[in-house]
Amino acid sequence: MSEALQIFERAIRDSENLLARFDNEKGTAGAATAEVLKRAGIVMAVAACETYLKARIREEFDTWLGALDGSPIAKFVRTRLETDLKRFSNPNSERSRQLFMDYFEVDITKDWAWANYDAAAARKALNSLIRKRGDAAHQGNTAAHASAEPHKVKRDELEKAIRFLKGLVSATEKVKLAK
Repeated sequence: MSEALQIFERAIRDSENLLARFDNEKGTAGAATAEVLKRAGIVMAVAACETYLKARIREEFDTWLGALDGSPIAKFVRTRLETDLKRFSNPNSERSRQLFMDYFEVDITKDWAWANYDAAAARKALNSLIRKRGDAAHQGNTAAHASAEPHKVKRDELEKAIRFLKGLVSATEKVKLAK
């Protein structure tokens, strides 16, 4: 198990905890404000995946570049990597593919296959989830009455997103990057 996977497992628990808290608040006086927990859960789930991808790249990169540590070329490449990782947000399938291609010459998205997903379905589902995260993060409920606007994230969507991202990370974890 990679360190990146361990980081993901800790980070995705935030989303699972938000979902559990939402479930606990259903039917209580706080139910009207509990909707924010689902939006936050989607944002945190995607952040957990983004964190995993960055950590996985760093971890593999350390293996790949280890022999050159201390050299000017290693310093240059590490600086470039950190710059690219700072810009790596909203990790849709194309951005993820491009980052892994740039550093490892591996199309990581072709190996995104598990249970009910083939690579194309996984890419499509990730892109959809990234859009949903953007809506949840940048378009809060602005209606005068909280119930006037439909919920941006449904309970089952958050649960499915968490399950999907766990599968995506598991599939990514199996890919050998360093040569």
